[in-house]
Amino acid sequence: MRILDRYILKSIVSTFISCIFVFLFMYVIIDVLSRLEDILKNQVHYTLLIQFYLTNLPIMFVQVAPFACLLSTLYTFSKLNHDNEVIAMRASGLSIFYITKTVIILGIIISLFVFWINDRFAPGAMLAIQKIQAKMDEGKKGKKEKKKESLINLSMYGLKNRLFFIDRFYPSTATMDGVIILEQDEKQNLTRKIVANKGIYEDGLWRFYQSITYDFDHNGQIVGEPLYLEEEIMNIPETPQDFLAQRQRPENMTIAQLDNYIWKLSKSGATTVIRNLKLDLYQKFVSPFSSLVIILLGIPFSLMIQKRATGLSSIGIAIIVGFLYYIFDAVCIALGRGGMLPPIIAVSSTHILALAFSVYLISHLP
Repeated sequence: MRILDRYILKSIVSTFISCIFVFLFMYVIIDVLSRLEDILKNQVHYTLLIQFYLTNLPIMFVQVAPFACLLSTLYTFSKLNHDNEVIAMRASGLSIFYITKTVIILGIIISLFVFWINDRFAPGAMLAIQKIQAKMDEGKKGKKEKKKESLINLSMYGLKNRLFFIDRFYPSTATMDGVIILEQDEKQNLTRKIVANKGIYEDGLWRFYQSITYDFDHNGQIVGEPLYLEEEIMNIPETPQDFLAQRQRPENMTIAQLDNYIWKLSKSGATTVIRNLKLDLYQKFVSPFSSLVIILLGIPFSLMIQKRATGLSSIGIAIIVGFLYYIFDAVCIALGRGGMLPPIIAVSSTHILALAFSVYLISHLP
């Protein structure tokens, strides 16, 4: 590695690490102060608090990494520009790309690292945080009065075009109360409705008790008399683990889990749900590269800064650029969820436009 590359890399890495530590410290302090009343009320032990924030580290890092990349890029190159070092580099025949290639490579490495953390550690951390949060909310009284865990108002799109609506599901006993199963054809027309008082999973089979089955024609009218059974065994491929997984939101799933869930729903006809899940899946691929895109955005702005207040001007530009970037990204995601944009376009349009804009600005630098 050349001396110039080491010089730039040392500056931007040290600034990036400093920003990460400052942001994480501020997050913890602000969050503790916002929870202070509940912490004292529930007498939360300090070890549980430490565990909570250590578990939160992967999620916090993923969230603050792009802004830290932007701020460190702006600060480093605006300082070089302010000290006339960029002019000296350009006078010696170095191009803008050669000067900034170390930072771009670093942005690629950080983006890949964020992608790895976001897929491997963040989903598990979110589930662990929910459990720790439940313990913190319980307090001493909650520990004594802890009840059997259950999921309320559970809904799920299953295989064979089935929709499940469950009043209460008990994971520990694989039991569900208040079960409604809707079966549809490929055009989402209702063909059968099953209402059961209770369902139990035993020996790989679902047994439903006090069930009533209604059959429907293509006009949605009931065909024949409803069939009542005191006990019925149904061939349903979904296991209790599949129902338990429904409490996980897409951000709590890995890429493989989310892709598998989308595949299961692909023949259910639930187009809106599938579209939103695909949007979440594509986001997991695209969003980690915000660090690289935002570095490329920061390079031309940092080289345009001519003021003496290098640090303050970098912070100001970072806030404006980051704010506009995330606002436009949020708008595109909203349009995607509303069906106005295809999922892949909704998640990638901000990155593509930001990349094109940054390349345009860099190419027009003097």
